[in-house]
Amino acid sequence: MKKIVGILFIVLVICLVAYVFQAVGEKNDQRVMAFGDSLTYGKGDQEGEGYIDDLKQKTNDSDSDKKVQFWNYGIKGQETDGVINQLEDTEINTKLDKADTFIVYIGINDLINSNGGNLKKIHDQKINDGKKEYVEHIDTILSLLLEKNTKADILVIGLYNPNKEDMKLENHINNYNSALQERVDKDNRLKYIPTNDLFQNKDKEEYFSDEIHPNEKGYQLITNRILDKYNFK
Repeated sequence: MKKIVGILFIVLVICLVAYVFQAVGEKNDQRVMAFGDSLTYGKGDQEGEGYIDDLKQKTNDSDSDKKVQFWNYGIKGQETDGVINQLEDTEINTKLDKADTFIVYIGINDLINSNGGNLKKIHDQKINDGKKEYVEHIDTILSLLLEKNTKADILVIGLYNPNKEDMKLENHINNYNSALQERVDKDNRLKYIPTNDLFQNKDKEEYFSDEIHPNEKGYQLITNRILDKYNFK
């Protein structure tokens, strides 16, 4: 009987030590919370979950004890008002102070829907009107994150034009990105990361899965750009 008790005690100690080491490890991990639409969700990548999955693999592909956890809150079809609703949801709102870094990649659906739901014909005035609301929503999103978390960096990912031959759309994408850059410049915890140049002179069939979303190869371009501009560890 004493032998059994002794074995159980040893097992209990081993479990306790393992738990402590795991807890310490998780405490030292970097935590990244990503908000966005289908691009953050990873639509179009048949092999994984888009740039977030790529970031997870590449930031943890080392012998470092410090790991990076990614919490992906991207939702297909989401606009900026949807991100605001997420940030105000109790389940997410109470976790915001746990993050070391935020990623905000949102806006293409705002632009598309302000244009009437597609990009077949560009309506300048409709997109310009929609941009005003977009700018207000972006300011709300970033202000909420800055308020709820006083230490985390916030990566703001710029939009890209999926139809490079459409110069009218290109102008609107540049205007949206300029608005993002202007907001980012107001706080030193915000960092703007451009993506529009990544697909310049790229074969659409090679880098996209459909009219809007990149494939695995396209997402890798975004991943590499983020890692080139920001060190998660």
